[in-house]
Amino acid sequence: MKKFAALLCVVALLVCGLGSALALTIALPNDATNEGRALLLLQANGVITLNEEAGITATKADIIENPLGIEFQEVEAAMVPNVLLDVDFGIINGNYALAAGILDKALLFENSESPYVNVVSVKAENADTPEAKALAAAVLSQQVVDFFSTYTNGAIATIDNPTDGYDPDVDYEALKGSTIKVVCTLDPHSYVLDIAKEILAAKDITLEYTVVDDYITPNTIVDAGDAFANFFAHAPYQENFNEENGTNLTTIAGVHVEPMGLYAGKSADLSLLGIQ
Repeated sequence: MKKFAALLCVVALLVCGLGSALALTIALPNDATNEGRALLLLQANGVITLNEEAGITATKADIIENPLGIEFQEVEAAMVPNVLLDVDFGIINGNYALAAGILDKALLFENSESPYVNVVSVKAENADTPEAKALAAAVLSQQVVDFFSTYTNGAIATIDNPTDGYDPDVDYEALKGSTIKVVCTLDPHSYVLDIAKEILAAKDITLEYTVVDDYITPNTIVDAGDAFANFFAHAPYQENFNEENGTNLTTIAGVHVEPMGLYAGKSADLSLLGIQ
């Protein structure tokens, strides 16, 4: 009996181990807005169901239906490309996929209806100033739409009613000789600002931008008044930043989406996730 009981224990351990080994694993960004964004992408494709109250800041604790028993590994967003060989799939922000050289390898993407639109932000007290209106009109121009129509690095313009580069309600003559300082990240944000720079220069307005490589200083610099605007993050991130840091930054222009995508790790077979 003892030998039989021991054999049953061994079999049970093997079965449990096999079940664990066969569980699908997906790596997710671990920050508040991007983890929720990744989970919403899976929900949109019928893989999981989230608690309706969780919203855009959902975490894996908010999953109420996980029929495939997927194991989720929470990883710093920038590191998800580095762990792909250790998981079945990974969900990666467009900018990090671009940096890793795998942007065109996505198995599925968000579309232009994504709420994660990259925005130009200013302090709320400056939102209705001539400078803000002039900057917004420049980044929401047809020239910017045309740029994204030929852009090959994955970002999608979300501008519905492009301007000719200018706001008819702005007194550009009064802004002559002024400088608008913006903090941004590199690609494609700085490219859009290059277009806006030319548009404003035609009215003798200088757009001066500084490129950074993190997601904190653009907001703190604008909040401190050392720059007028920033252009680096999506709207949900900005809203969450305000809540957590007591800042009052507001959107003056929503320009584009850098689609988050699902990428192959050890598998590229979407049917494993029930996706046809």
